Amino acid sequence: MRLYVGGLPYQTDEQELRDVFGQIGNVTFATVITDRETGRSKGFGFVEFEDDDQARAAIDQLNGSMLGNRTITVNEARERPAGGGNRGGGYNDRGGQGGGYRGGRY
Repeated sequence: MRLYVGGLPYQTDEQELRDVFGQIGNVTFATVITDRETGRSKGFGFVEFEDDDQARAAIDQLNGSMLGNRTITVNEARERPAGGGNRGGGYNDRGGQGGGYRGGRY
């Protein structure tokens, strides 16, 4: 089972995430999501356990707990919608934001 971990302190790295969740059970995967351009943590990550019961125990024990100076959120990760990527929010098909002129008169 894959868990979403939100509210991470920005200095948290993958090893620390693995260590914290490893106190609950056997962690098979841990990652902290970083910004592609800056390499800085986005404040969330994902953890996977060998066993779903261990993952549920991690949710019960760690959701709402403190890590560093922040309260973390731990829950079952949701799958990304099919098609991936965020295409909404006013972006055109070429990757830029759409302008105000749409081919009509001024």
